[in-house]
This record gives sequence, C-alpha cells and structure tokens, in this order.
Amino acid sequence: MLLKTVLLLALVAQVLVLENGLLRKPPMGWLAWERFRCNTDCNEDPKNCISERLFMEMADRLAQDGWRELGYEYLNIDDCWIGGRDAKGNLVPDPKRFPNGMAFLADYAHSLGLKLGIYADMGNFTCMGYPGTTLDKVVQDAQTFAKWKVDMLKLDGCFSTPEERAEGYPKMAAALNATGRPIAFSCSWPAYEGGLPPKVNYTLLVDICNLWRNYDDIQDSWSSVLSILDWFVTHQDILQPVAGPGHWNDPDMLLIGNFGLSFEQARAQMALWTVLAAPLFMSTDLRTISAQNMDILQNPLMIKINQDPLGIQGRRILKEKSYIEVYMRPLASEASAIVFFSRRTDMPYPYRTSLARLNFTSSKVYEAQNVYTGDIISGLRDKTNFTLIINPSGVVMWYLYPIRKLGTPQQ
Repeated sequence: MLLKTVLLLALVAQVLVLENGLLRKPPMGWLAWERFRCNTDCNEDPKNCISERLFMEMADRLAQDGWRELGYEYLNIDDCWIGGRDAKGNLVPDPKRFPNGMAFLADYAHSLGLKLGIYADMGNFTCMGYPGTTLDKVVQDAQTFAKWKVDMLKLDGCFSTPEERAEGYPKMAAALNATGRPIAFSCSWPAYEGGLPPKVNYTLLVDICNLWRNYDDIQDSWSSVLSILDWFVTHQDILQPVAGPGHWNDPDMLLIGNFGLSFEQARAQMALWTVLAAPLFMSTDLRTISAQNMDILQNPLMIKINQDPLGIQGRRILKEKSYIEVYMRPLASEASAIVFFSRRTDMPYPYRTSLARLNFTSSKVYEAQNVYTGDIISGLRDKTNFTLIINPSGVVMWYLYPIRKLGTPQQ
C-alpha cells in the first residue's frame, strides 16, 4: 500500500510540473492594474475604463512607439473584465466593455506581434467581486483561456482558503499544460501565505509557476517601492536562489510614468527591479507618457541586463552607515550589474569605494559603463578608488565587465 501511495504521488508530481518552456527571461510588457484599477465607468470615462478600447489603444502604443522591439510584448488584463458565466458555466467578458470578446482582443494583440495576458482568481470571487475560478471550474476556465488564444494567466487568491489554494494552483498548472497551448502562469499564491517557508514551498512553486507574487501590491508611492525592496532584501537568502529561467520572483509593477515617483525615484525603481531580475510590467498610460519616463523604461542597456540569459537574481551586498547601499547581479560573460543606491534625503552624496570592497578579484582589469549616462570608466582594478555622486533617493548603475587579465598586454 505504501509503495502504491509513493508511486501515485510521484505520478501526480509529474503531471503538475509546468512543462511549458516559457519565460526563460523575465517577462516584459504592460499591465492595467496599478494605473487603471477597476474603473468600469465607460459612460463617464470612456478613455480610461477597463475596456476593449483601452487595451487596443495600449496595444497600438506598444507596437508603434518602440516598446515591442525592446521586449515589452505582453498586454495584460487584470481584474474587472468579467461579465459573468454563460449557461454552460463558461466565463464571458463584460458585453458592453468588451463587445467583440476576448478572442478578438487576443487576435488583435497577435496581429501586432504582441501577447495577451488575462486575469482570474483562485476563489469564490475575484478581489473586486467578479466571478472567481473555484476548484470545479479550474479545467473549464483553462480551456476557455486556451480557446481564446491567451498567452499568460495571472491567478489571484482573494476569497480562497489555504487548502483551496494548495489544491487549486497546481491543478491550474496541470490544466493549462493539458490545453496544449503555451500559457505562461503567474501565481499570486505565495503572497497570500506570507511569502516565506514553511507556508510557502518554493521548490513546488518552481515546478508549477513561471512567476509569482511574493508580497504586497505596489501602490503609487516611493514608500511602497521601499517597503517591497526592504522585504526582498530582508529575505534575499530565501528568494534569490529560487529565481531563474522560467521561474521568477515578482515584486510587482513599475510605477514609472505615473504620479508618485520623482525622476530620481523612477530611475531607482527601474535599476533595482532590473538588478533583482524582476519581470518588467509597466502600468502607466502609454498614450501620454513623457519622453523622460520613456527614456528610463526604454534604456537598451538596462533591458539587456534585465534580460541576461543567466537569469540570476541580484542581491544587496553592502549597507553603509552613510545610507548608501550596493546591489550586485552576476551576468553572462563575467559581467556584473552594480547599483549604488542612496536612501539619503538631503543632498547628492560623494560615495568613495573600490571594486575590492565589492568583492571583485585582483586578477582582472575592468571597464564600467554608466547605464543611464553611457559614460565609460576604464582601467578599473580591484584597489582603484573611485567616487560616485549619488542623488537623494537615486542610483548610479554600472554595467561592469573585465577587459583583460592582469599581466596580459593591452590590445
């Protein structure tokens, strides 16, 4: 009997593995929630309500304004799209706000070289009170999303019990697999269990989810960004090892282009999320975004670092009494991303340090490119002292790479 049980569990484990080969690099795209929330009043606010029109206009911007070519390919719907269930129990979109249906919207996204993401909730209701995906509806809803040609599912956890989540999230992974359509799976499961072991089994999550929310929803404020960053740093020994190609920690959306961050804070969030190998989901109005904020989000070297093929999540390596922190992420070809981050609120700070203090080897000569200015700093050795001016709530970010071993002649 014991042998039969072990074999059964092994079989179940095999079935539940999300064998979709997707998201080998952190996903990039646009997500409605932070900027547009649950605005469903299309009579009073037709341009900004959760509707077919909003998503088509954002798709147009992604395709026409250089986003898609840089990797921002996901057009993701969040809560408040559901109109109910039909006579057969199938989810249907709100008929007034999505008159042509979700398959139409998926086709529209695909015609522009984009992918469509959708939202559901592993519970009786979604967080905003729309019909949820209860355990008996998991397979049916997965088949519906596949029929619509959806490319990503975010599965929230409101109005569910820990037991329902423990059964439902693996069940959805298996159901998505069984459709035969490659659908990336974004899980909110760990955020509802406190984000940490023993309540969260990251070994299991790696096998069933492509990305997962660990912590609180982001709000449009610097204090919210810092609270998320602090939580990730406090628990980096747990979180950092479980991220990698196909399975990512998700600290939530980018606020850049909205209302709550200064210019320096916007640059800081972009750099810190990149060094954490985070998904880059913008949640702003791409129809009105400023050139300054576009430059932050479209920085090609930043995106190259975020999309590094090794997929290693970075970590904080230094916390100074001067309120300067240093974060480092190992990259391919022996390169590194380094973020020098100031928590000061007074004035620009001259931070003096060396590569030796950052644990770099003495056997190589390095070159660094400032990710935001493009400036090149050459001839760096481990004991070379350098000084960086870091603005309050701001960052200096380096792309650091070896140019030769010591003792070898310069070309």
